[in-house]
Amino acid sequence: MDGELVAWDDAQVHVLTHALHYGSGVFEGIRCYETADGASAVFRLTDHIERLERSAKMLLMEIGYSVPQMVDAVKETIRANKLPACYIRPIVFRGYGAMGLDPVPAPVSRTIACWPWATYMGEDGLKHGVDVGVSSWRQRGVNSMPPAIKATGNYLNSSFARVEANKHGYNEAILLNEQGKVCEGTGENLFIVRDGVLITPPVSDGLLEGITRDSVMVIADDMDIDVIEQSLVRTDLYQADEMFMTGTAAELVPVRSVDGRVIGDPGPVTMALQEKYFRVVRGEEPDYDEWLDRV
Repeated sequence: MDGELVAWDDAQVHVLTHALHYGSGVFEGIRCYETADGASAVFRLTDHIERLERSAKMLLMEIGYSVPQMVDAVKETIRANKLPACYIRPIVFRGYGAMGLDPVPAPVSRTIACWPWATYMGEDGLKHGVDVGVSSWRQRGVNSMPPAIKATGNYLNSSFARVEANKHGYNEAILLNEQGKVCEGTGENLFIVRDGVLITPPVSDGLLEGITRDSVMVIADDMDIDVIEQSLVRTDLYQADEMFMTGTAAELVPVRSVDGRVIGDPGPVTMALQEKYFRVVRGEEPDYDEWLDRV
């Protein structure tokens, strides 16, 4: 916290912390994997920290540390916790010092936490796929709460959709924008497969530019799978041959049904990409070693 290692039980903030009241914070979700050689490596760490920096800039926050310094701090936190594999949460937020809707007078705080976290949607979800439903909640607009900013306050919208999905018996929700175009899950990007072609919505439709999304697009291209960015509507999901979602927490999880309509089983393209992705993050594909930051 703010440059100092702090014991887990002592990692606390003031009740009048600005971000607690107004959502004035930005964060990242990052994974560290135990590699095939018994070491540990963080997946695309620099890319995550650079996105954190961009998010902070859009909220007029100075992190106060360079990207290399933040990268080193993440590694130091992992080593201090002696975790071979973990989930990492850097967060930069407006702290205690000024109250009111103008966040600028409040000081900026920085924290990095990490903890063991296995599969976000369960081993069964990774293997057999999950059931999703299109939410009645709409994706936040680019001119109101821009999805390009990985901001804490932005995820209230995702929480509404996830709670609704769970109440209807789904594992996850799909958010559409106000024009009815498919955006993303509550914390994941999405892809469909149609006639052997991989299709994902463009960022301009109102979704986070996911790092796992980018990784999968690169891997797919290297596997000679055609990839296109194209706007999708709800019925495109129903007609897909396969569908999956990507994210640091979710990794690459197949979708087996949308609104009760069976999609994939999970599907050969999905499973081939998933297998390759897990080989990459675990250091079993030397061509992608530049994505791994050894701890």
